[in-house]
Amino acid sequence: MRRSADQPGGRRGVVVVTGGSAGLGRAIVRQFARRGYDVGVLARGEDGLAGAVADVAAAGRRGLALPADVADAAGVQEAAERARAELGPVDVWVNNAMASVFAPFPQITPEEFERATVTTYLGHVNGTRAALRHMMARDHGVIIQVGSALAFRGIPLQSAYCGAKHAIVGFTESVLTELLHDGSNVRVVMVHMPALNTVQFNWVCSRLRHHPRPVPPIYQPEVGARAVVHAAEHPRRSMWVGVSTVATILGNRIAPALLDRYLARTGYASQQAPDDHNPMLGENIFYPVPGDHGAHGDFDDRAHAHSPELWLSQHRRGVLAAVVTAAGMGVGAGMGVGADRMPRHR
Repeated sequence: MRRSADQPGGRRGVVVVTGGSAGLGRAIVRQFARRGYDVGVLARGEDGLAGAVADVAAAGRRGLALPADVADAAGVQEAAERARAELGPVDVWVNNAMASVFAPFPQITPEEFERATVTTYLGHVNGTRAALRHMMARDHGVIIQVGSALAFRGIPLQSAYCGAKHAIVGFTESVLTELLHDGSNVRVVMVHMPALNTVQFNWVCSRLRHHPRPVPPIYQPEVGARAVVHAAEHPRRSMWVGVSTVATILGNRIAPALLDRYLARTGYASQQAPDDHNPMLGENIFYPVPGDHGAHGDFDDRAHAHSPELWLSQHRRGVLAAVVTAAGMGVGAGMGVGADRMPRHR
């Protein structure tokens, strides 16, 4: 989807980002605003919503706070109606909101497990329904499902989150086939993320001994945000972000039992940071944590700001063309050498 100065005020379009008040969602909001989009920010926390809308305004675009809980289907639909009324038709909808519990499965209460599932999985379902209601009527738009390497490989201590992310893939594949059947021009793209340095590790519901942390290698949320914007403007079925995501997905396809043993041995320690003594902000699983907490978590000193794999993914056509051209030149040169060595007949 390419939009530019042909839209009013030179804007590229309108985007709605769920979970846009903090973490990866906040980075996505900022990135879209810098690219020239007007942004509706859907989240629960008033302080974070105000901060995100201020970020959009600082980039010279229109921002709109959409206070809603993605677990509430009617509330999400109302937010979509308001975004259309106040910003204009929505060109891009990003389903990003999530919740998790860091604990062995038997230690997670039924209420916690259900809440994490409803927020992460049904939040995507509710957002997709609201977006399609408007996009299908116009036969235009892109829906981004923010996925994860954990949508393909479950790890210990995150059973609720991993289950929800797996469910999103199955749900999205069903919707994709229906849109293809109908000949629709609405696109749905899955963008699968690596471990990111976000504020979720400061407010996640946790029963770990030490401060929770993302499994290394860790990337800054801006890496994920750039991937989402690229996917919106160059939609394709799915996009893998970070070499660790590629390795996890492919590794699980090849040797899942081996990964079972590896994660059983390393998965507990790799998700805890004994050296992080910053206090937790409180749990946000049932209620938003007060304050504006931005995009980054505690791990700036060990997070990567760039991903060579993402660059290759964004430029895959050019890279492939260069490889084919180089291979062709190599074959041509080889044939030329061979021809010089062939006997000449007179």
